[in-house]
Amino acid sequence: MAKVQVAINKAYQPVFSRKERTIVLYGGAGSGKSKFAIQYFILKYSREKRTALVIRKVGATIRDSIFKEFVTGLSEMGLYNTSKINKSNLSITLKNGSLFIFKGLDDREKIKSISGIDDILIEEATELNYDDVTQLDLRLRSKASNQQIMMMFNPVSKANWTYKTYFEKEAPPNTFILKTNYKDNAFLPKAYVDNLLNMAKTNPTYFKVYALGDYATLDKLILTNYQVMQEKDIELPKDTSFIIGMDFGFTNDPTTAILLGYSASTDTLYILDEIYRLHMLTDEIYSSVVKKGFNKYRIIGDCAEPRLIKELKLKGLKIEAAKKGSDSILHGILWLQSRNIVISDKCVNTLTEFQNYTWQKDKKTEEYINKPIDDFNHCIDAIRYGCEKFNTKNRLRTLEKSALGL
Repeated sequence: MAKVQVAINKAYQPVFSRKERTIVLYGGAGSGKSKFAIQYFILKYSREKRTALVIRKVGATIRDSIFKEFVTGLSEMGLYNTSKINKSNLSITLKNGSLFIFKGLDDREKIKSISGIDDILIEEATELNYDDVTQLDLRLRSKASNQQIMMMFNPVSKANWTYKTYFEKEAPPNTFILKTNYKDNAFLPKAYVDNLLNMAKTNPTYFKVYALGDYATLDKLILTNYQVMQEKDIELPKDTSFIIGMDFGFTNDPTTAILLGYSASTDTLYILDEIYRLHMLTDEIYSSVVKKGFNKYRIIGDCAEPRLIKELKLKGLKIEAAKKGSDSILHGILWLQSRNIVISDKCVNTLTEFQNYTWQKDKKTEEYINKPIDDFNHCIDAIRYGCEKFNTKNRLRTLEKSALGL
């Protein structure tokens, strides 16, 4: 085995002695799950020649996430100079011939052609579905010993397949589950921890899910009238009109852009693609929009950011401000509740929001009120803005609770 320099958080050290086929690492942000998984695989693959498939739902997200983290891990462990890093086809070969192949599940045919897979590492497993993981499990049929599927994720909603599979009842056999959060990561910067602790004061619910890694409670969900489909299976009617809805954020809230299609003949809203990123400046927003091809469409953006809208317009985007108006959130929700909605499985952040967007409860009466939580709404707000084009009859002055499903 190559000499490797590595510092591993104490909470993860028991994983090295586990022989289960499925290893589930879940919990809060900042817990070091991904970093440990990379350390674990590099160490395991330094001992003997093996082939690993490293997976995310959408291939386009791999280069700047798990692949980049692997390269950083090799550097930190003193193995960068002895490894072959192919940035074109996203693969890494260690000195002993061990191979890491990075693929998205939107490239299924190429995955099927890969043979001799000994282990699988899945990042953001909540983005996948149960069938995805079942099919990946069938790919592990080499003669290597101790074949494993390791997956990492932050819990999202109890509606997600991970909760139903591993936590709703007894976990499947031959499965090891480890929960961690920021308290288990000795290498976190103090500023990051302070930011999380401040969240506990300002937004306790989000702190529980995001920082502590607890599953969100299925409360009074606002949007349940949707189905998720694979991108290849979505057939758009001929009368489908397209629009981009955009919401702006920066430090704690992401900037989002959602490609929407609406068919009046079938009264169906199609949510087809998304941008979801933190810390984007104007130039980065513009580049992301162009890279996705969203610049071909009319864009409706949050009117609370007139400067950004003007800057993006000067760069050539066909963007205008949303009109909003009195009770615009509730009118937009009512319109969405009244449609058929199809969400492409590549829109993983949008789906997470649909699974967690709930009505607020009155603290005194414990009754639901016609006001949504101010969380899990960055994609949904963008969708509401975009749907202003389609929602031409939302001029009602008042909305009854019964109309909103309350």
